[in-house]
Amino acid sequence: MDSSSVAPVPELAPIAEFDKTPPTPPHDELPMDDLPPPPSAPVLPDDEKKRHRSNSYEEEEGEWGCGSWFEYALVVTLASVLLVGSLALTLFWVLYYREGFSWNENPKLQFNLHPVLMVAGFITFSGFSILLYRICRCCRRLYVKLFHTIFHALAVPCVVVGFLAVLDSHNLATPPIPNFYSLHSWLGFITMGLFAIQFVVGFFSFLVLLCCDSATASFRAALVPIHAAFGLTTLMLAIATCLTGLTEKAVFTLGPQYSDFIEEGVVINALGVSLAALAIVVVYIVTRDKFRVSPMHNQVFIRASADL
Repeated sequence: MDSSSVAPVPELAPIAEFDKTPPTPPHDELPMDDLPPPPSAPVLPDDEKKRHRSNSYEEEEGEWGCGSWFEYALVVTLASVLLVGSLALTLFWVLYYREGFSWNENPKLQFNLHPVLMVAGFITFSGFSILLYRICRCCRRLYVKLFHTIFHALAVPCVVVGFLAVLDSHNLATPPIPNFYSLHSWLGFITMGLFAIQFVVGFFSFLVLLCCDSATASFRAALVPIHAAFGLTTLMLAIATCLTGLTEKAVFTLGPQYSDFIEEGVVINALGVSLAALAIVVVYIVTRDKFRVSPMHNQVFIRASADL
């Protein structure tokens, strides 16, 4: 071959067309459908959600706004003033207009023990015993029950002595005054009967059975709304009895002067209005769902009482 001749260019292989198909996954890689689902947050029941939202009764209280706190403070303060004020007004009426107290030696003055002690027992002590479940918001429920029982126990001697005082004052009067004929006395009998039943059932069910095991927890829980309803009914009957007694005393004692707006008649009417206002405020406080003890607080009490 001639050295000056040019060697021919070798023919190149054809360029392969670009393959657009994705590469086949390795055999050890699993499809997405076969992978386990990603971890998720556990689904809690409603009770557990409530526990996580409100770990304590104080946290639930912290959710109140200024309006709720103002409403609570207003009605509780008003109820407390009316409970104490009704007793103070009764004492003022008896001491200033009815010449004070006595016992068997003066039946007329012995009667004055009746309105004071009945208002103290049925209204002031019983009213505070009911409001304790709304006032003592930071105390353990066991302590509230004990104070509830103490206030009711303080009402018992007041009711007994007040009842004996009116019996003696009628029987020792000259001439004797008939007993148990008026609407006031009939309502008083019903009120004392309900009060006695409430005290016995409440003491046995919520204090004696509290020493037993958790087998009585469901029974006590079912008895709570019944006991509360009859307790409020007893207080309303006591207020109605006081109103009829005040009207009866004003008519019999003051006579025609009652219609002349004399001072004693105005004091008696003011006492009756304060008792009526007390009934309205107490019913509002007890039936207001916002003022109730939280369910979480009740569950803690049931578990704690079951461990006793």
